[in-house]
Amino acid sequence: MSQTVLLNFLTAVPEAAAIWSALTVLALVLLAVLVARPDRDGAAEVDVDPVDADALHRADLARYADEVAVAAAGAAQSARRRRERWLAAQTEAERAWTAYDEADTAARRLAGAGALPAPHTPHTPTEYAARERWLHRAAMAAHWRGDLTARQLADVLAHRNGWDARRHPAEQEIVLARTARDGRRAGWEAAAERERLAWRDAELAAESARTLAAEAHAAAVALRPVPALRAPAATRVRTTAAVRSARWRPARVG
Repeated sequence: MSQTVLLNFLTAVPEAAAIWSALTVLALVLLAVLVARPDRDGAAEVDVDPVDADALHRADLARYADEVAVAAAGAAQSARRRRERWLAAQTEAERAWTAYDEADTAARRLAGAGALPAPHTPHTPTEYAARERWLHRAAMAAHWRGDLTARQLADVLAHRNGWDARRHPAEQEIVLARTARDGRRAGWEAAAERERLAWRDAELAAESARTLAAEAHAAAVALRPVPALRAPAATRVRTTAAVRSARWRPARVG
């Protein structure tokens, strides 16, 4: 029995040795493949043409510079339009102020004259009809001058909202002057607000135009050829690729 076991053992040893030898050879082959593969990848990285990469980079810069230049030109044109609107609004505000100042001066002058007693006239239907006609003519004239709005004129003709045709023409003239002054003041305040908003829009547009102009200039400068002060690009690419590949390449034995 012991001889049979010994015989089987002696017979299986060579077979096991052959299997272990085959596995060892296979492991060595796989290790060699893994060691050699990074070298091939590194070689592929080194083979990348740096001229093409630089050309692509400059093409991107050129496209970006064109886009920024177009945007800067549009912003400059918009800024000019906003400035023209602001100048027009400023002129309108100055005219509105002049009209208000004249209306205020007239109202003050009539208010001073109103301190005098009104002329005595008989209170007859004829007198009231004359006062009404005078008020209507004065209101129409004020409307054509721009001192009364269409709604205010309608109130005068309808004798509503405080308009009384039975008052003396001197009193009516003072009321008309005050109404015109108040309307001119409201018009000046509205024009001043429009001018302020137009100035703000013009300032924002000008700032945007300045920012885009500076960005367009920087993009144009970036496209200018600059003398190489360091190593050539191809050398830098190969050196970088070699360093990157050597950074993780496993050490070789022997």
